[in-house]
Amino acid sequence: MEAVSQHFGPVVLSTAGSRAVPGTFSVEGARVPLELTISDHDHLDEAAVHKVDYRLRFLPELIDSVRERITQELDDDESAASQFRHFHCQNLGNGSVKKVFGVEDPAELTPEVFVRALRLARVGIYPGQPERYFVLNLTLGEGFTDEMLVAAADADGVVDDEILWD
Repeated sequence: MEAVSQHFGPVVLSTAGSRAVPGTFSVEGARVPLELTISDHDHLDEAAVHKVDYRLRFLPELIDSVRERITQELDDDESAASQFRHFHCQNLGNGSVKKVFGVEDPAELTPEVFVRALRLARVGIYPGQPERYFVLNLTLGEGFTDEMLVAAADADGVVDDEILWD
């Protein structure tokens, strides 16, 4: 038996064990990979698949909330977001600043410019974990870094208090 998702296509509903179902979502004109992760213990039925599609309608708002949380955390020098920014923004040449952040001079690299440069690289969806339903990976770009800022949100789209650096 299967359910059809607008973002994941046909999703097998059987208890086939742990699996990840790939999908995509268009955000800000870019296709973002999605991964629906189902564990051995999850009960996935047609309603759960439709709930995932429904909740993805609010992904742009969730992304905005994550960006706001990152902006807030940039004020705390001990936060992962602040350390990520410091690590990736130290010793930048003007060419990298323009390419990655869209500004000419490193002095123009404000928190707002930094957050605007973050790109959504992947969204993991965990229907069996309502408190960590969405996991968003943000990056400054593949050619610049392979490291991510990771934010989680619950099934209602409330962003977790902690942003991680992975």
